[in-house]
Formats: sequence, C-alpha cells, structure tokens
Amino acid sequence: MFDIITIGTATRDVFLTSPVFKVLRDKKHLSRIGFPTGEAQCLSLGGKIEINEPVFTTGGGATNAAVTFGRQGFKTAALIKVGRDESAENILKELQKEKIIPLATKEKAKTTAFSVIFLAPAGERTILVYRGASDDLKIKEIPFEKIDCRWAHISPGNTPYPVIKRLFNHFSKNKILIAFNPSRYFLDMGIKKLTPLLNKTKVAILNREEAASLTGVDYQKEKEIFKKLDTLLNKTKVAILNREEAASLTGVDYQKEKEIFKKLDKVIDGIAVMTESDKGVLVSDGKNIYKAGIFKGRLVDRTGAGDAFGSGFVAGLIHEIGNWKLEIGNLPPKAVEYAIRLGSANATSVIESIGAKEGILTRQEFEKSPRWKNLLIKVKNLR
Repeated sequence: MFDIITIGTATRDVFLTSPVFKVLRDKKHLSRIGFPTGEAQCLSLGGKIEINEPVFTTGGGATNAAVTFGRQGFKTAALIKVGRDESAENILKELQKEKIIPLATKEKAKTTAFSVIFLAPAGERTILVYRGASDDLKIKEIPFEKIDCRWAHISPGNTPYPVIKRLFNHFSKNKILIAFNPSRYFLDMGIKKLTPLLNKTKVAILNREEAASLTGVDYQKEKEIFKKLDTLLNKTKVAILNREEAASLTGVDYQKEKEIFKKLDKVIDGIAVMTESDKGVLVSDGKNIYKAGIFKGRLVDRTGAGDAFGSGFVAGLIHEIGNWKLEIGNLPPKAVEYAIRLGSANATSVIESIGAKEGILTRQEFEKSPRWKNLLIKVKNLR
C-alpha cells in the first residue's frame, strides 16, 4: 500500500534566462489589450536575443507534489500520462531516482507536455505551455487495481471532468482521503459542477482570488469567503486555496479576508487554507484564523512554489495526524502550525533555485535546519 498517490500533470520544462528579458508595467494600457494584470514580459520584435545556457527540468502538479511526499518519507506513486518520447523517459527516470513509483500511461498519438519558461532577472516569469498527452488521460487507462493508498493528491490540469469524477468516486468508495488542487480549467466550471468533487475532498488547495470567484464573495472579505466555503465543502477536512481562488470560490470580495474565511468555514468541516503568494498564508480551523508570513529567501524563480506549499502543508498534516493519532478536524493548534511551517519552508526553498523540484526539502533538512524553526504565526478568533 502507498501512503499517497499523486494524480495529474507531468511536463518537461526548459528555462530560458537573459539579462535583456524585461517586465513592462502599465495597468492602464496593458489591461485594455489582453494583459489583465497590467504587466507584460517584453522581447524585441524581429530581433535575435542572446540567452544563457538553457536549464532543462521536469514539472507538472503530479510530479512536483510526488517529490515533496517522497522526500518527506512517504511511500509515493504518481499517476500520469506522457508520450512515447525522450521527455517522457526523463520524467520517469527522475521519479524513479526519487524512489517514486510511476503509474504512467504512454500515448502514441501525442507527445509529452512541454513548457518553455522565460525567466526575468528578478524571478518573474512567463510560461508557454503545450499540454500534450498530460491532459488526455482516459478512464480505461487508469490502473485501478494498483491504486491502493491512504491519500490521493489530485492536480488535474485540463484532464477531462468525467475522468477526475471517476477517480473521486473510486477514492471515496475505498475511504481514501483526497487532497484536491483544482486548476483554473476546473474552477471555471463553477461551484455546481465542482460540488460533487469537493464533497469528497479532505484537502482543497486554492488561492485567494479563485476562492473569492468561486464563492461569489468579495476578494477582501476573507471571513465571508471561508464561511461560504464551509457550506459548499461540508465534507472537506482541509482546503488550501490562494486568495484569488478563495474569493472566486466564495464570491466574497478579494479584500475582505475575514468574510472569506467565514464563508469557507460553512463548507469545510476542518481546516481551510488560503495562500497569498509572497504575503504568506491564512488558515482557518473553524474557530481561529492563523496568519503567517513567509520565510526570508532569495527569489530566483517562482515556478512550483504553489505546488511546494500545498504538498508541504498536506505532508505536515499527515505527519501530525500520525503524531497525535487524531482526525484532521481535531488536530491541536501546534499541529496546524507545524503544517504551515513545513509548507512555507518548502515553498521558500523552491523559489531559491531554477525549476519546480530542485529546492524541495527532505524531512531531515526541514527538521534539522534552524532556518525553518521560527515563523511568526498570529492567531485571532474567526467569529
């Protein structure tokens, strides 16, 4: 039996860096021409640009999370779909090197997913994605007889909804705990279609913007977002979202963090987590809000930071469930704080290197380094 199986995307990544990669910020004008953030990475049209030596790595939500769980000492497998090509072999070899069992389907008609990342000097990046075989998993290709585990971690990318729903039903029927990191593709389906999945989820991983959008609560009203999520995810033990996702999910204004959390707590029977990129994280256990910043680190590349935090947080909870021998909803504050520290440390370590996996921490690195011992976590009453 595996401790955890990760399901989702697997990609071959190439990082391109150059001192001439520039970031242009002009919210007024850029937002009008298809750049919603008001920022753009700029290259000289028609020019030839010198770059540094390319860095080839692997990525994808399933393989990134698998490496975290593997390095934390859990017996891990990754259910992925790749092509029949060199990129696939690179991905599979890396998983095997990390002592992760690949449950891989190989597609003849499509090549392995591939990403090109333009990395600016300040660590900002633009990612060009070819999804390839990664989003083409079929129900008949899933080796259900090999899926014997305690936990499942699902980061679906653009995998067809019926495939993911079938996996959820299988896990729920077999009492396998589910951590779900829904992609924008799934969040755009709306809360009505996601509810059958969320009701079977123990951990849902979203950012603040997406949670606000999905719940219909203003982005700033974190309490309301968490209260509304509680009514939507009534069987969920832990939800991990970034602020955009939380606002999207709850329908609460992006800025109203207290309201966001109140709405989340109506749908989550346990712990709700809302990430805020470099601002840190907010966690609600239904009674209190834990607010943590981030560990100091030198930003090189943000790629994989979200995967690192989410999988690190879940790994921390699994460790603490074993230590306290309690259900998720009954874990004491120290256990929640441990999970926050591990997730935050893992994310900080990842952004200090190029690639989504290079900086992922082992359990020994986390436990023994004094760097990760202290993280300011403020606690206030949710009500």
